Amino acid sequence: MDHILVAKNVSKSYGNHKALSNISLEIPENCIYGLLGPNGAGKTSFIRIINQITHQDTGEVFFNGTPLAPEHIALIGYLPEERGLYKSMKVGEQALYLAQLKGLSKSEAKKRLKYWFDRLDIGDWWNKKIQELSKGMAQKVQFIVTVLHEPKLLIFDEPFSGFDPINANIIKDEIIELKKKGASIIFSTHRMESVEELCEYIALIHKSEKILDGKLSDIKKAYKNNIFNVGLQTQQDGEALIRTLGEKFNIVSSHIDPNEKQLDFKVQLPSAHTSEILAELSKVANVNRFEETIPSASDIFIQTVNSKDNGK
Repeated sequence: MDHILVAKNVSKSYGNHKALSNISLEIPENCIYGLLGPNGAGKTSFIRIINQITHQDTGEVFFNGTPLAPEHIALIGYLPEERGLYKSMKVGEQALYLAQLKGLSKSEAKKRLKYWFDRLDIGDWWNKKIQELSKGMAQKVQFIVTVLHEPKLLIFDEPFSGFDPINANIIKDEIIELKKKGASIIFSTHRMESVEELCEYIALIHKSEKILDGKLSDIKKAYKNNIFNVGLQTQQDGEALIRTLGEKFNIVSSHIDPNEKQLDFKVQLPSAHTSEILAELSKVANVNRFEETIPSASDIFIQTVNSKDNGK
């Protein structure tokens, strides 16, 4: 597998504060990679090193197989969490200026800006000043400026901040489309539902250390705890049936709907014997649901951070 970015044993301190401690990551090409962690974990410090705003104290960073160097800045697009548009400048004037800083000619910049302004339905904003725009409107402009030069690596830090659900969904679709066109994307967010929707790989940084990384689907499998959601349709007394089943199985929680004759419960089962258990449940009631609970990205985030804090 080819990697757009590789970090090896990267550390960074600010005075007595350790921001990053021996971080090693491999970010595959043409994927959406979630960079996760609580506030103050070290994510922004790592992103700043990639953008060469600051430099690591120790360790190495490789971009597309070669040591990270100033010429790679032109191949990176960075949307920071704290936006940096000049409020008194007009939207079009500023977008054109920033596009030329990225190496585009004036004519090419105008052509690409027209495409993106039309695509995001903001063509009539060209002569507005940034200070006249809402936070979400300004965010659209900054998104365009970030992707305009078609960089190989895009870094989005909380890209949905300030957006209403409709516009957040528009930007989400654009991120997916950029990935389809070949871009590699680092996606930093606290919105775990966005991680579920977008990310193929994740890394979790906590208190300057990487505590988890890999393919999200593989991580979810590793964090499974053999808990199943079971739904039974039965004419029997629900409480009595739960007590009977509890003698055989580890019932985690249950809910009884006497009107619908429906019994729902969570049960922890040895995964090797699920077929036998399903057959046994079928003898006492009609089984209308039997599905394994797969932990969410949010579940994994909370569990891993808490385990680290508790020394487990």
